[in-house]
Amino acid sequence: MAIGVTATAAAQETPLPPIQLPSASSYTVFVKGVPVGSEQIAVRHEADGLAIISSGRMGAPIDIVARRVQVRYTPTWQPLELTVDATVRGQLLSIQTVVAGTSAQTHTVNGAQSSDKTDQIPSETLLLPSPFWGPFEALAQRLKGVAAGATFQASSGSGVFTIRVGESNTEQIQTADRLIQARRTPMTFTTAGPPLDAEVWADESGHLLRLTIPAQGLDVVREDIASVAARRVTISRPNDEPAKILANGFSLAATVSKPDEAGGKPVPAIVLVAGSGAQDRDETVFNIPIFGQIAGALADAGFLVVRYDKRGVGQSGGRAESATLADYAEDVRAVVKYVSERKDVDKKRIAVLGHSEGGSVAMLAAAKEKQIAALVLVAAIGVTGAELNMEQVKHALDRSSKTDAEKQETIDLQKRIQQAVLTGTGWDTIPPALRKQAETPWFQSFLVFDPAKVMPGLRQPVLIVQGMLDTQVLPSNADRLEALARARKNPPRVEVAKVPGVNHLLVAATTGEYEEYRTLTEKRVSAAITTVINTWLQKTFVTPATPATPAR
Repeated sequence: MAIGVTATAAAQETPLPPIQLPSASSYTVFVKGVPVGSEQIAVRHEADGLAIISSGRMGAPIDIVARRVQVRYTPTWQPLELTVDATVRGQLLSIQTVVAGTSAQTHTVNGAQSSDKTDQIPSETLLLPSPFWGPFEALAQRLKGVAAGATFQASSGSGVFTIRVGESNTEQIQTADRLIQARRTPMTFTTAGPPLDAEVWADESGHLLRLTIPAQGLDVVREDIASVAARRVTISRPNDEPAKILANGFSLAATVSKPDEAGGKPVPAIVLVAGSGAQDRDETVFNIPIFGQIAGALADAGFLVVRYDKRGVGQSGGRAESATLADYAEDVRAVVKYVSERKDVDKKRIAVLGHSEGGSVAMLAAAKEKQIAALVLVAAIGVTGAELNMEQVKHALDRSSKTDAEKQETIDLQKRIQQAVLTGTGWDTIPPALRKQAETPWFQSFLVFDPAKVMPGLRQPVLIVQGMLDTQVLPSNADRLEALARARKNPPRVEVAKVPGVNHLLVAATTGEYEEYRTLTEKRVSAAITTVINTWLQKTFVTPATPATPAR
């Protein structure tokens, strides 16, 4: 199953373009995340079974022009024929295999050389000549309804190998046109070499959506789900609705989760603000859709909840590389404006909930936006970004096997990096690769962020929520935020909820350490987290002890 075909002769030709197939699906071929070509795949039902026909062109490192690749099967998936007409690295490749029962006769022309052979293959063998991807359509269709542990026999042309099927999972993918119910099946190819792991995704009809072979960095992705307009829907509610929200010159793509029964009256609304990095609207981290779950819980409690893809992520426009925390705060204000203009929302009862770095962004937005009537800070930082960055570096070093001298060297380097980012000087002492990572508008804005400077200007009630096993933002940050919030002049309600046994991802954990994330068996946000948020919002918006005071 290697990527590439070894050609032995020196005959050359000018590559011809691939044929255009009617009613074909188009696929993009990626190697290590870089698009290297495309392929068209068509399925044709015939009197004696079905034919899968493909055509495509792939550049380096595969370097193939496939004018026509066709496999034919009987209705009971017995192979009948394989035809390959291609140019591989500048040399002609022609393969003609005819199968009768368990006998496969193959005539191959590879450059100036030709050969004939007869192989014995099991019945119902899948013909998967490497590296042509159209024939994998047959594998995608064969997987429909197959249980974990099942095996298939397949032939790559150089021998028969076994495909062992793993446990399938279903996922939803929202494209520009429709919601696809996808089946994602892991499998292992047992060849003459080391076993090769792969995944095959198929749509509701069993047609190939995606083929992934991680060890080879290979992804073959159907055009509709490869589009920037497509996104995985990790979680949804029956009455979720999509939204496009106008920001500063671009649109933010969002999901609005509405309560089941509002009685026709405007309801309070919550805007969710995700943490650092390329976070989508569900804030999915280690397969945990943190915001998707929080949105569902709050919508069930009677709130309208809006979550959105960050700028430059998923279906949202804009560019992330030049964005600062202040820019992200302006995106929050755009979402709040959208929410306040909805007829089903009480514009006097709009809260913003920020998780992790999203808490810092939410604070900056709340300092400027009068429509924000309440603020929920979840696992948010209470010190400067520079202090948190050093805390995280030192924590990682404490858990490492480095010597004391090596640890101190790393700490000194991190201090120099921070100083260079903040002052613009001293970059000559920083390795170029690290400078490239650190010299960004976002990192500079993160290092200078100081909640002690922002909190005095906030006039909203504040809820501070902290998992006690959080090792990314230590619980002491909640204490610091509480002190800052209570020190405000005539502060409105301030409450703190410290939840034991919960980590930075807001799920139950044992150690809370980052390396534990991938081994977590609990994939749901702790009910204690959503309960305390809901209870506080109910008190603030539904039966408040004192009216919420908007920002000035």
